Amino acid sequence: MTTERNVVQLKIFLTFILLISFSVAASARPVHIVAFGDSATAGYLVPRQQAYPSQLQRALRKKGYDVVVDNAGVSGETTAGALRRFDSAIAPGTDIAIVEFGTNDLRLRVPPQRTRANLNEIIRSLRKRGIAVLVIGLGRLDLSDVARAHDVPYAQWRLPPGKYRARDGAHFNAEGYAILVARMLPQVEMLMKRASSR
Repeated sequence: MTTERNVVQLKIFLTFILLISFSVAASARPVHIVAFGDSATAGYLVPRQQAYPSQLQRALRKKGYDVVVDNAGVSGETTAGALRRFDSAIAPGTDIAIVEFGTNDLRLRVPPQRTRANLNEIIRSLRKRGIAVLVIGLGRLDLSDVARAHDVPYAQWRLPPGKYRARDGAHFNAEGYAILVARMLPQVEMLMKRASSR
């Protein structure tokens, strides 16, 4: 009788351990970041592993974070194009999105109010899905007002011309991206900690 009771207790204990193991495994998935942007995100004129999403992933992993950073940058993309491909770019399970758009709108003379309306819609859609957002302004395009309106962090990408640029003199090279990643790392880490604690 005692032996049977011991067997039953052992089975219950093992079942309990298995349930805990499954629960820990489910909660221990990597934090998923999507770098959502145009050519500056895609890494135009540099190898993909030197673009900022790959450099950011390496920097975060070096600091001990379990993270995956997907490069969802498309060269030439506008805010309108970003809205059209939103669902395909932002996969289920995304925790953080880094949004970098607007310079192609400027180049194509899209009215600023239309650009900001599209960015507002992108950010609202991300927040509705429970995704944390970091907004990036590039060069002379200042989008700090958009970030402020949604109470999300903001980073301005500005580097002097010359050695930090790719061969076209406009896009960033690997060294330029490394500087930008270092500057934005504290903001990304803040969002990472929030995502990990959920």
